[in-house]
Amino acid sequence: MSAVSNTVREPAIEVTGLRKTYPAGDSVVEAVKGIDLRVEAGQTYGFLGPNGAGKSTTIEMLCTIRNPTSGTARVAGFDVVRQRSQVRRRIGLVFQQQTLDLQLSAEQNLRFHAELYGLSRPEADRRIAEVLDMVALTDRRTDRVDKFSGGMKRRLEIARGLVHAPQVLFLDEPTIGLDPQTRAAIWDHLTWLRDNTDITVFVTTHYMDEAEHCDRIAIMDHGEIVVEDTPEALKSSVGTDRIALRTDDDELAIARVRERLGVEAGMHEGQVTLAVAEGAAVVPRLFTELGVGIRSVTVTRPSLDDVFLTYTGRTIRDSEGPSAPSHPFAGRR
Repeated sequence: MSAVSNTVREPAIEVTGLRKTYPAGDSVVEAVKGIDLRVEAGQTYGFLGPNGAGKSTTIEMLCTIRNPTSGTARVAGFDVVRQRSQVRRRIGLVFQQQTLDLQLSAEQNLRFHAELYGLSRPEADRRIAEVLDMVALTDRRTDRVDKFSGGMKRRLEIARGLVHAPQVLFLDEPTIGLDPQTRAAIWDHLTWLRDNTDITVFVTTHYMDEAEHCDRIAIMDHGEIVVEDTPEALKSSVGTDRIALRTDDDELAIARVRERLGVEAGMHEGQVTLAVAEGAAVVPRLFTELGVGIRSVTVTRPSLDDVFLTYTGRTIRDSEGPSAPSHPFAGRR
């Protein structure tokens, strides 16, 4: 039996004070506001937040596509500014936008990528066969990509990001625009990667159910990381149930909840929403004490939606809407 190594593995990603600004007329827009981040090797790490939160800009800096305004970042042990080529050889990247050559076959797309990374012909043959099998596209390897469905194209892009055996795989909104069944299939592939390889997966998403697959999550909002932990720890930190009501008079219902239950409520996704410790016990009081017609009521245990609501003051869908009202629990810890 071989001895167990006591060597401490270097983090796959290490970020300190990373900041990105853009000029906007006479002012400056801060897309990323000095974030700190550490991702251990072998983790699946989720960057969760609405569109415009700064997730894609962060990935672009980590992948050497954009230079930071200030701060430092190391990926696979190399500085993203001073050692760009070393970083690029050790990462795979699946962009939010589709970047395959639709006129080539699946195999030709992968072979071109393998040649860019200097793989020998035998090594390229082996890796192409492995990644096509991994994403269940072996039987379509000679088919032109323009004949593929959206889900098949996404799986092929993941295969392409893996063909040169990177240490870190970045995926920017990998399932955006796909149907739920295809999204679930892609996450099955990513889970297989985590369980069967040493690769580190760094994924951005605004889908709460996808974030549940990650080992750790950072919630990003307005260019800042507002909280970071495991999915279960984040949900435990909320510690309350969420009640959502549809009523005949939402403004009056919110006022009555405050007056008679001593709880703050707000409007989210078209419903009166409040957070309480024991939701099931509070529901009867809503019917007897509010004096407002209640058309429906739901009680849910803490979810990542509630985590986002607690730490940012909005649901993630509110955040992507026009101008969402602030939630009374904004900033609560």
